[in-house]
Amino acid sequence: MADLREHFGALAVEGIRSLQPYAPGKPVAELEREYGVSNIIKLASNENPLGPSAEAIKACQACLDELELYPDGNGFALKQTLAEQYSLDMNRITLGNGSNDILEFIARVFLAPGLNAVFSEHAFAVYPLVSMAAGARLNIARPNTRDHAMPYGHDLAAMRSLVDRDTRVIFIANPNNPTGTWIDADSLEAFIADVPPHVIVVVDEAYVEYVTEEDYPDSIPWLQKYPNLVITRTFSKVHGLAGLRIGYAFSHPEITDLLNRVRQPFNTNAMAQAAALASLGDPDHVKKSIESNSTGMARICRAFDDMGLEYIPSVGNFISFTTALPGDEVYEKLLRQGIIIRPVSNYGLADYLRVTIGSTEQNDRFLHALKVITGSGK
Repeated sequence: MADLREHFGALAVEGIRSLQPYAPGKPVAELEREYGVSNIIKLASNENPLGPSAEAIKACQACLDELELYPDGNGFALKQTLAEQYSLDMNRITLGNGSNDILEFIARVFLAPGLNAVFSEHAFAVYPLVSMAAGARLNIARPNTRDHAMPYGHDLAAMRSLVDRDTRVIFIANPNNPTGTWIDADSLEAFIADVPPHVIVVVDEAYVEYVTEEDYPDSIPWLQKYPNLVITRTFSKVHGLAGLRIGYAFSHPEITDLLNRVRQPFNTNAMAQAAALASLGDPDHVKKSIESNSTGMARICRAFDDMGLEYIPSVGNFISFTTALPGDEVYEKLLRQGIIIRPVSNYGLADYLRVTIGSTEQNDRFLHALKVITGSGK
């Protein structure tokens, strides 16, 4: 049997053989099985603690009588509403099974053996996964230094220095996961303007709704100026629809056409489309989610300051921090108290941990447990 398994591995294409699967945050049910704990809170996957809009739930319920029908493979109604909201033509919009789906489309269309993708060292784990699966080389840029205003964030000069004639895609997360750092409008546009036209610049804005900084870019108008720009967004975060898996991208119509050529038929299901559409029609829920996140982020940052903990300033709905104890030890002790957060050593940030901003009760419970574990705080 071992020889057979080795044979299968040899049959796989080279990029796949060296891949390590994406490791999601630990599910609640798994922790219950392993540790026998209850009353678990999950603050590991940057989910919205308020959940989805009530209107989105109603839209899902309305779909139950039509589950035997295929969804609209073109997602017309959702794309039409997105086009109206952002003053874009519908032929600039691609729908995905989460924005991760669209990242894979981009890799499949533009990357291949002999070509390369550029991204920052501590950027979203999916960028190397989709690039390697396409057989492309990884040009990984050094990040900002620890003492930078955006610690471990994107160093655009370092990224630009890695762009060559074989580069086809640059991935930029703004804000970045897991650091929560971000790039201001002037810096990012100057970078995009300087990139050769044969390179697709993907600006991943999964957490865009949470950002309140005045000089954070409004990237949508740039689509008219830079035909090689692709902007990806998701309904998983502020809209609270992570379980339904739906995201979208804006790009030049020719890029949209290419992405749709590799998109699987019916890649976004009917319930996801309906919920996303309803969410766009409920801006009050989005506003409430943003306010809840801002309050929770301020609360956690104050507590970290009181505890003397180092953390990376974040504009997402999560924050990464480190303690005097090994990160794995803190993570394990929190698990035993029914609190799931996320180690980010797989992102190259040894001993850092990432915690999602939760509800008031969840944040308080996490902070109390952390103070006990680390023996810090006033």
